[in-house]
Amino acid sequence: MAGVLIGLALLAFWLFSLFDVITTPEEEVRHSPKAVWLIIVAAVPLVGGAFWMMRGRPRTVVTAGPAPVESGPAPKGPDDDPDFLQELDRRLRGESEA
Repeated sequence: MAGVLIGLALLAFWLFSLFDVITTPEEEVRHSPKAVWLIIVAAVPLVGGAFWMMRGRPRTVVTAGPAPVESGPAPKGPDDDPDFLQELDRRLRGESEA
């Protein structure tokens, strides 16, 4: 049972690596042409996939700091709107008196 799970995990890793090479744009591939990476990953599944992840895959850009804040007034909820609160108060008083 453990052998089957390991085999499925290796197959999943190989397929992920293969599809990742295929879907990565040519200009973002590092160190070798995309066709060479495709041959390496297809021919040597575990080692080729590991090399692709370490050396060929595009680097992701990580930005530090808070997300930019949009300018303009912050959206208000209905409970922050004075007109809504007055209308609500009027409705509640009208219903309780009737």
